[in-house]
Amino acid sequence: MEERLRRAAEGDFVIVLFNPKSKGRPDHLRKALEIIGNYRPPDTPVGIVKAVSRENERTIITTLKDVPYEEVDMETTVVVGSTRTFLFDQYMVTPRGYSDKYEI
Repeated sequence: MEERLRRAAEGDFVIVLFNPKSKGRPDHLRKALEIIGNYRPPDTPVGIVKAVSRENERTIITTLKDVPYEEVDMETTVVVGSTRTFLFDQYMVTPRGYSDKYEI
């Protein structure tokens, strides 16, 4: 698992972590973000979504260096942006790269 995470971070992919924390795995998220942090700057946008598609859904937009670990549980999805991801209003945006390929 760690090797796959390392490869995804090295490839500069947006990374999504599902069910990142439980009683049996209390430190997995911290370890995962440490690995990703070796390939991303501390101000990389991170989205934390609790209870996705439920009435009590809640979204937190933060950075890699400021992740509120106490907010994360089994009902949380964590989205770590790539080095190209930026914030626009309250949204995380990752350009697809067409501007590098074509003159737009």
